[in-house]
Amino acid sequence: RGLWCAPSTVDLAGAEIELVGLSHRERRLRQVIEQLYAALDRSRRPTPDYVIIDCPPSLGLLTLNALVAADEVLVPIQGEYYALEGLTSLMRIISLVQDSMNPKLTVGAILLTMVDGRTNLAAQVAEEVRRHFPGQVLRSTIPRSVRLSESPSYGQTVMTYDPTGTGALSYRSAA
Repeated sequence: RGLWCAPSTVDLAGAEIELVGLSHRERRLRQVIEQLYAALDRSRRPTPDYVIIDCPPSLGLLTLNALVAADEVLVPIQGEYYALEGLTSLMRIISLVQDSMNPKLTVGAILLTMVDGRTNLAAQVAEEVRRHFPGQVLRSTIPRSVRLSESPSYGQTVMTYDPTGTGALSYRSAA
């Protein structure tokens, strides 16, 4: 109750190609969200408190549209070395979007995911991220977990698949 969900489909795979030739292609999602809010307001129906946009781990037109439409970004980062390089690239892109298309955009939080607490690497990555982004990294981390990996194959979230497991508890803590 009170939750609307517009899941993507395989059709979204072609959207990036279709957007290439359009004018103001980076603002299309923002325009649609603004139209939705206006239509709901005119009909006197409640407007959403939040719009959450899940993006692919790439910096293409779909992600750019999400950054232009968003006020705040939650960045999940794996507890791996190469994820630090990806985070650096993402922060550079966010800065460019702030400068040219969406000055309201902020990084609200960074969430360390797939953290293997048994390795020094995970601890070093967490330390490095916390050092560069003090106050933005959530204290809660999401551990690497077989149950987290299994849940999608059963068509469930970890909250229904293993509600008392460390993965579900970690996500609740982060939320």
